[in-house]
Amino acid sequence: MSSHNELVAKAKDITAREMALYSQRTHHSQIATDRARKVMPAGVPSSFQAYDPWPVVVKHASGANMIDVDDNEYVDYDMGFGALFAGHMNPAVRRAVTEQLDHGTLYVTPCELNADVGELLAERYGLPMWRPTNSGTEATMDAIRLARGATGREKLVKVEGGYHGHHDEVMVSNKPSLADAGPADAPNSVPQSAGLTKGTLSDVIVIPYNDPAALDRALAGGDVACFIVEPVMENIGICLPDDGYLQAVREICDKHGTLLIFDEVKTGITAGYGGATRTLGVEPDLVTLAKSIGGGFPVGAFGGKAEYMDLITDGTVLHLGTYNGNPLVMAAVKATLTEACTRPIVEATVARNQRLVAACQDIIDRSGIPAHTVEFGAKGCITWREERVRNYRDYKDSDFDLAFAQWIHGINRGVLLPPGLDEQWLVSVMHDDVTTMQYADVFAEFVDELIS
Repeated sequence: MSSHNELVAKAKDITAREMALYSQRTHHSQIATDRARKVMPAGVPSSFQAYDPWPVVVKHASGANMIDVDDNEYVDYDMGFGALFAGHMNPAVRRAVTEQLDHGTLYVTPCELNADVGELLAERYGLPMWRPTNSGTEATMDAIRLARGATGREKLVKVEGGYHGHHDEVMVSNKPSLADAGPADAPNSVPQSAGLTKGTLSDVIVIPYNDPAALDRALAGGDVACFIVEPVMENIGICLPDDGYLQAVREICDKHGTLLIFDEVKTGITAGYGGATRTLGVEPDLVTLAKSIGGGFPVGAFGGKAEYMDLITDGTVLHLGTYNGNPLVMAAVKATLTEACTRPIVEATVARNQRLVAACQDIIDRSGIPAHTVEFGAKGCITWREERVRNYRDYKDSDFDLAFAQWIHGINRGVLLPPGLDEQWLVSVMHDDVTTMQYADVFAEFVDELIS
């Protein structure tokens, strides 16, 4: 087995070669991006989509596959950062949306589909009351406002390395530099972006994940409205909770009168039929959803216990939005939940992902490379670190030279993964056995070259 320094040197050689190949393969993506940069910052509609030298520009997607403007074909393992659990153009979702088009796209008055979706989410998550939004950012923003309204408190607690959208309160310590981050057991509140006020930062307390004692200290002052947390962190690969951690979180929040918000925008129904909430067996006060429930359409939702959601009913807390619950998107959500992602389909997809994770772990075990796999539901990831990641500081100890080499090697061989190097793959319900295992085949080719 090569030394770590030798592996890194080999990875950098692979990266240099593959970057040159990427530039050759994606010439029309370069042209399209250069054009977009003249009218759009960084040439992309969301800064997450920008990466060097330019992003792949796609012209077609269907099932588990995409085709870019250079006619390169990819198996999509990004799947819209998890939004496309139903796959690209799932037949059931497409049929439902097409049928709804004949009846209109926006009413700005209720439709029966709103109640249909609310009932479906209540059944899956075991929480009785729901409101639709247009994105995960809106869902977390509204849930935090509701928690503040319910408690009369202003502060919130989040974990270091956790991502909850792009409103000001949660754009704090998402991925801070260690030079700014402060002590590991009591991190600083570091702004992710310019434009955040000092008052906003002072209202946000940051703690490490998997540290119940840190949460207890943060809530001890009795001035925290909510603890918002991904039950399984998916902004730093996949970071699983320690045994008993979420149960301790529930007890600590109850002890201090703080609402517990599970941000399931990323986990959602990819975690299982009832999301991470049902899979892990800990009930929060509020849940936020988006991505996977929409079948590729822009949607979010937040729900929770009636005693809190009824503050919207009586007008104590306002929740507004012209496009909330629009019938076109509600038709897509209903079809996703009732046809595209039923319990048997979800279970079969999770099992398919487990086979992929096992195949990748076998490659790691046989090669002895410093990496490991993590699996949760229909998602998986390879983390370039020998030990399990328990929090953000562990994640920062990963080897990103190796991660980048694997990513750029894969994209040139038709494996499309998120560009963040810490994101996870998603096996959608439209990946079959062949498209699922293509990832393992390309990974094996990369590892063979890395250790040769």
